[in-house]
Amino acid sequence: MSIIPYGRQDINQSDIDAVAAVLRSDFLTQGPAVPVFEKAIANSCGVQHAVAVNSATSALHIACLALGVGKGDIVWTTPITFVATANCALYCGATVDFVDVDPRTYNLSVTNLAEKLVLAKVRGNLPKVVIPVHMCGQPCDMSGIHALSQQFGFKIIEYASHAIGGRYKGEPIGNCRSSDITVFSFHPVKIITTGEGGVAVTNDPILARNMRLLRSHGITSDSAEMARHPAPEIWNYEQIGLGFNYRMTDIHAALGCSQMHRLIEFVTKRHVIAERYDKLLSDLPVVTPWQHPDSYSGYHLYVIRLKLKEINKTQRQVIDALHAAGILVNLHYIPVYRQPYY
Repeated sequence: MSIIPYGRQDINQSDIDAVAAVLRSDFLTQGPAVPVFEKAIANSCGVQHAVAVNSATSALHIACLALGVGKGDIVWTTPITFVATANCALYCGATVDFVDVDPRTYNLSVTNLAEKLVLAKVRGNLPKVVIPVHMCGQPCDMSGIHALSQQFGFKIIEYASHAIGGRYKGEPIGNCRSSDITVFSFHPVKIITTGEGGVAVTNDPILARNMRLLRSHGITSDSAEMARHPAPEIWNYEQIGLGFNYRMTDIHAALGCSQMHRLIEFVTKRHVIAERYDKLLSDLPVVTPWQHPDSYSGYHLYVIRLKLKEINKTQRQVIDALHAAGILVNLHYIPVYRQPYY
């Protein structure tokens, strides 16, 4: 029986050669491959700065910290996401709350966000940061969210782990025209992979500088940022803040650089598959993904909703039957507020 996997990386000989070249080089980490990868990401997104790290979770964490999130602050996001999106606020000592989703796109609803913001302003508990998630690769209504940020004074982190290679209103997702920072994931099931890894992109040089410090123990080797020390002391680096060991290695970055050459190919293929699914599932008792005309999805996921009354089976029975047929579907997502921890 043939198997349709939930997700699988696409690795070719060029990817293998790129990683092997790093393994034979003088640098396995903190070498030249990371800045090359960062430049490739920045150029693809049309953004000024990219900060590569060891996971998208790390990128979310340092993005929140760079925006000043801390104890007493509030971060809002969608409940339909992976738990890391909410956890990043808790890492900073902040609290997290949720905004309900649009029933067609499964993205954070601008209407619900506006209503919640009005109430929060009256109660004096407005969020410091809002994190919209581009669910399945389809971008949120960033123009609407950005307009609300100007009115209510919050910062925006786009969580675009599903969406690299997608577009919003004809422009690349990640250009940060409507946000402060955008975060991408390169986990093996994502559109391109670095094995494990993530990146935070921004047009703000101060945010970029702070995130670079945060990813590497708060250490700088920039003489302009270092304190003066009397001779004959030689200080070639200093810790000027409290950071983390969140660096990406050259091994991971080399794989990412190679994968970026096929980004358009990967996303185009996903659209072809999605169109085929749309056609083949059109007569079945399921709701197929609706795509907003302003968006061109990265199509990390193709999510359907089951019309269980028409199917006359439980969700578990449907999933078990699909697995038995070699179709390895998964549930996306258990709402974050229904997780036992929350």
